[in-house]
Order: sequence, then structure tokens, then C-alpha cells
Amino acid sequence: MLILPAEADEALVTTAVDRITRIISPAGGEVTKLDRWGRKRFAYELARQNEGYYVVVRFTAEPAALEELDRALKIADEVIRHKVLLLPQRTKRASAPAETATTTTTASPASVEA
Repeated sequence: MLILPAEADEALVTTAVDRITRIISPAGGEVTKLDRWGRKRFAYELARQNEGYYVVVRFTAEPAALEELDRALKIADEVIRHKVLLLPQRTKRASAPAETATTTTTASPASVEA
């Protein structure tokens, strides 16, 4: 997530997203989703500003690329704040057969998979 100045225009948002893409692409990563939340009021003043333009960028990348991205966003003049989060992997749950379900209810709580 990036917080840009409130008066950010399309060019500034594109510059910030291009900066992210240039860092993660050589490491085999890719931007999967770009979500522009728009102009929002801060709960408290940041960098002498009361509002900011929020942009959420979802991407995949290697850990080394994340360190470089964090470094680059810290020194970027157009970024007020940023936060990089690691999202949990989504797994598909297969429905268990009826006889397996009866055996798991008698198992110890440590071996039961939710």
C-alpha cells in the first residue's frame, strides 16, 4: 500500500507503480492487481498533510526484491508512507469422504486439520 500526496494526479500514480514494477520484474515478480482507493483523510497528520491518495498494489516477488522495494519506497519523494504485507497462501480444501470424517473426530486435537 502506498500513500501519495492528496494532489496526486495520474502521472504521479503511474510513476509510483512503474517504480514498483521496475524493481520486482527483473527478479521474476509481477504486478497482479492495482487498486486505487483515491483521496482519504488521515486519522492524524502525516508529513504536515491531512489527506493522501491511497494506492494498493498486489504483486508476487522474491524476498530479495521486497528488500529492494522497501528501500526504494523509503527514499522516494512522492511516497508519504508505504507498507508491504505478506498475504497468506490460499489453499483449496477438498471435501473429505464420510468415513474419513468419523476417524478425524476421534483423533487428538493436534492432528485434526480445520
